[in-house]
Amino acid sequence: MNARPAVSYQLVIEVTRSLRVRVGRLGTFEFAAGVYVYTGSARRNIEARIARHERKSKPLRWHIDYLLAARGVRILRVVRSGCAECALNRATAGQIPIAGFGASDCRAGCGSHLRYLGVQPG
Repeated sequence: MNARPAVSYQLVIEVTRSLRVRVGRLGTFEFAAGVYVYTGSARRNIEARIARHERKSKPLRWHIDYLLAARGVRILRVVRSGCAECALNRATAGQIPIAGFGASDCRAGCGSHLRYLGVQPG
């Protein structure tokens, strides 16, 4: 049985302490310490997109770039999926911390492609 190729991905992100981040034109926001999940996709070469997210030094282009560039923020793991980006995002638990984050081109009414899962026991 063939698995569907990855068309979307989720970054599981740890914010080690509360911080304030300017997210491009979206504005400046407070991020509580804890775990977040960002859902994204790439029309071509999803692995290159993921590798770009994992680099600390890069031009800040997308909302997620601003969060990932902040001190005390790291990607814990990457989950690849054959599900469409918005379907995957809507199936993800958690609270929407910032309306519109990562969802500038969303036509499915997700509200945000970033979810806050809270502080995880560890």
